[in-house]
Amino acid sequence: MNLLAAPIVIPLLLATLALLGMRSHRWQQALAVGGAALLVLVSFRLLFRVREEGALALQVGNWPAPFGITLAADLLGAIMVVLSSVTGLAIALYSVGARETARERFGYYPLVLLLLMGVNGAFLTGDVFNLYVCFEVMLMASFVLLALGGEKPQIEGGVKYVALNFFSSALFLAAAGLLYGAVGTLNMADLAVKIPAAEDGGLLTAIGLLFLAAFGIKAAIFPLFFWLPASYHTPPPAVSALFAGLLTKVGVYALIRFFTMLFPLEASFTQPLMMWLAALTMITGVLGAAAQHEFRRVLSFHIVSQIGYMIMGLALFTPLALAGSIFYIMHHIIVKTNLFLVSGVVHYLRGTGELKELGGFYRARPWLAILFLVPAMSLAGLPPLSGFFAKLALVVAGLREAAWALVASALAVSLLTLYSMTKIWGEVFWKADPTPNAEAAMEPARYRMLVWPIVLLAAVTVAIGFSAGPMFALAVDAAGQLANPSAYIRAVLGTAP
Repeated sequence: MNLLAAPIVIPLLLATLALLGMRSHRWQQALAVGGAALLVLVSFRLLFRVREEGALALQVGNWPAPFGITLAADLLGAIMVVLSSVTGLAIALYSVGARETARERFGYYPLVLLLLMGVNGAFLTGDVFNLYVCFEVMLMASFVLLALGGEKPQIEGGVKYVALNFFSSALFLAAAGLLYGAVGTLNMADLAVKIPAAEDGGLLTAIGLLFLAAFGIKAAIFPLFFWLPASYHTPPPAVSALFAGLLTKVGVYALIRFFTMLFPLEASFTQPLMMWLAALTMITGVLGAAAQHEFRRVLSFHIVSQIGYMIMGLALFTPLALAGSIFYIMHHIIVKTNLFLVSGVVHYLRGTGELKELGGFYRARPWLAILFLVPAMSLAGLPPLSGFFAKLALVVAGLREAAWALVASALAVSLLTLYSMTKIWGEVFWKADPTPNAEAAMEPARYRMLVWPIVLLAAVTVAIGFSAGPMFALAVDAAGQLANPSAYIRAVLGTAP
């Protein structure tokens, strides 16, 4: 099987097999865990090959670009597939320990696999319309996962989630139609060649703003982010962690891809707009988190806040800033997924996420407390963890561009993030337990199954921090390919622009 097709085909085939074996929980679990592990191996092989050979492309059915379906991967796409696969493996392992048997009967594991298929497809497609298709696959799978179980908070959160995302999809489809009418193609490499030569610059700018709105909603940037904290705390913890790690990052990936290759921000009035959006996303997200008193709602608002840092690198639009955004995504997907997994263990043990009702975990579960501190302090940006180096790169890039207000916002938000993480630490782990003997009985084997994925992701976080040099070099190379997409275009079209 071709390496470019494998991250899409493998989860699709396994989801089909899981559906055929719906009556067997163990069969579904084995397929999910085994498939996720296989995806990790395939994705790393893809990354190594792209690193060695440069951008890769596959023309499905041997139809030449731009007329057929194109799959393509540069370093950014390959990195994102690796992150998606590692996250998928952690979620699959955690789900086995979570034992959501009622949801498993209604297709939980096939839906997770289909979601991974849509995410990987979005990272690897070389065509705007097929990106739309992948977004819709993600939307359908994520909505069912969000509502699976039919509890009132889930339905309320799901309605908000799907309503705004449908609006985003409508904007996306409209923008794609207008783009095809203006340029005559939807192949990204072909668009990168033809857009600079197009005559109607005003229309293309308007189309770019439509894409900004569509992807901005999916990435949860200011001001249309309210659907995220209203919904991400409602499903089971494993689903929350999967959403937190991957879904908004697909929107960020699309923004980076489109506004580097198709609608470059340099010398565009869209650039100052993007800077304002980045700053306001950081600030409103962290202020929302500071006002919350429920574990997963605090973390949900922090997703919004951290998206602002990723947009900051794109808005600055320098090689260092783009590398900082890519490195920040690498750090954040792992860290945020892990924090939600920790919150899930707390929920399973105490039956609540309300901070005032929690406490004593440092004494009762010291290893869990330590495992929380690793991603929490990384999110706040403390050295030598991965978040410090990601924020450092963005701050240095901002200072070089004299973006003083944006840098000040980033630094202030980092301090408020530290405040939020210490608030969770103080309320959940450090203070005395307000409800002694309230911890639910949990089999040691189940507890270990819940904790091992957290250990895995914590180890990845530490590894990224201690290998920041080579990891950032990878991000720099990926940023270089974004700034000069000629290798990507050559791989897809066979000729350089």
